[in-house]
Amino acid sequence: MRTFVLTLTALLAACGGGAPPEAAAPEKPNFVVVLLDDVRFDDLGFMGHPFVQTPHFDRVANEGMVFQNVFAATPLCSPNRASILTGQYAHTHGITDNVDRSEQSHRLVTFPKMLHDAGYNTAFVGKWHMGIDPTARPGFDEWLSIKGQGRYFDPEVNDNGESKVIEGYATDVFSDRAAEFVRKERDKPFLLYLSHKAVHPNIFQNADGSIESIPKNHGFDPPKRLEGLYVGMKPSRRPNAETFGKDKKALMRKVPGLPDLGPQTQTPDEVILNRLRMLTAADEGFAKVLRALEDTGELDNTVIVITSDHGYFYGEHGLFKERRLAYEEILRMPLAIRYPAKFKAGSKTDAFVLSTDLAPTVLDLAGMQVPAGMHGVSVAPLAGGKTPAGWREAALIEYYSDTVWPRLVKMGYQAVRTQDWKLIHYSDLEGMDELYDLSADPYEQKNLIDAPEAQPKLAELQQKLVELLEETGGALARPF
Repeated sequence: MRTFVLTLTALLAACGGGAPPEAAAPEKPNFVVVLLDDVRFDDLGFMGHPFVQTPHFDRVANEGMVFQNVFAATPLCSPNRASILTGQYAHTHGITDNVDRSEQSHRLVTFPKMLHDAGYNTAFVGKWHMGIDPTARPGFDEWLSIKGQGRYFDPEVNDNGESKVIEGYATDVFSDRAAEFVRKERDKPFLLYLSHKAVHPNIFQNADGSIESIPKNHGFDPPKRLEGLYVGMKPSRRPNAETFGKDKKALMRKVPGLPDLGPQTQTPDEVILNRLRMLTAADEGFAKVLRALEDTGELDNTVIVITSDHGYFYGEHGLFKERRLAYEEILRMPLAIRYPAKFKAGSKTDAFVLSTDLAPTVLDLAGMQVPAGMHGVSVAPLAGGKTPAGWREAALIEYYSDTVWPRLVKMGYQAVRTQDWKLIHYSDLEGMDELYDLSADPYEQKNLIDAPEAQPKLAELQQKLVELLEETGGALARPF
């Protein structure tokens, strides 16, 4: 296939001026999906970060489309990874938390499996994290994965069925293997699913999802070569890093053994800088993948996706490691897609996009039928830069209560996010729901749930939440 594409390109160029992008589009494009871990929507250069060095991720954005309003269906690692792969909400695919869902995750019907069954050569490289079982899931010809969370230095991996330790930094190990896969000779299109551990902390997690211990540096360990990067830089913080949970009854509960939210509960500067160093390491590794695509002549024949599973708190509302919650810093994900045949360089969209949209998008661009059971939709219609009529105007977000973080016990919720409003309906806590007017209060500092003037909007959003749940086969967990 590679030789054919190069020959065709040369012939078209000889005939005058080369081929326009649409004419050069392959019948079955390749796919490279890069999934980062815990990377906020504003961590990357292409999303406006003031000093982080991510030039190769930024290149994908600059030469493709940036999606500026992307939300995690469930802002927690395992459930949202399953939503990305299946195009479904957690209430359908069943991966609702971070406990050991190994057996269940083997049964997921994922878009990589669908591509594989349609003739694609497929590879998974990195962190699966839907269970601690590192063995290959269905639909992948090649497999390199860590067990559970794994470790950054000298990771223990399952390499196509063989358990071994590979010397080096995990991000580099994964990037090298990804580039190696791209360079292989083949006569069929390929899918590379590069699922990084970066920038998740190095923690030791039990099968029930509980945390056994937190190592030094809170587990944020960049490679030695980057330890001096960003020294002396001051991380920027959003204005709501000064509010410490004000007007949030659920967060303001007294938790035995934990301090009240305040300056002492915020994310330390050095943690943020280490996260950015780890992100730069992932970007450096991605440069090898880009180079492999260029060297093999497959760059423009490949749909490249850069995204994350959810965000991370940098002290907003006084929060640090909790994730999971329905606030913007956790809900919003970065997303950029490069594919010259479809997405114009430098284009952007403000349309609402969900993590469930990635699976149908890949299938759509591959020319395959999107199964009716997927809740997401292809983002291909947004490629023109205009939001088509009928595009979603509200996003359903859900999270199931777990007991991993004491501050968040019983804080499962079902939420709806519109352009200007957000309703958070807690599944296990009565009288603690939250309502925000994002147009007037973008940092979610004033809860309007009891404000008389907001009651009509509250009723409207409650109805919308019920509708979105019913549309996706879900149900309201607790009456309003």
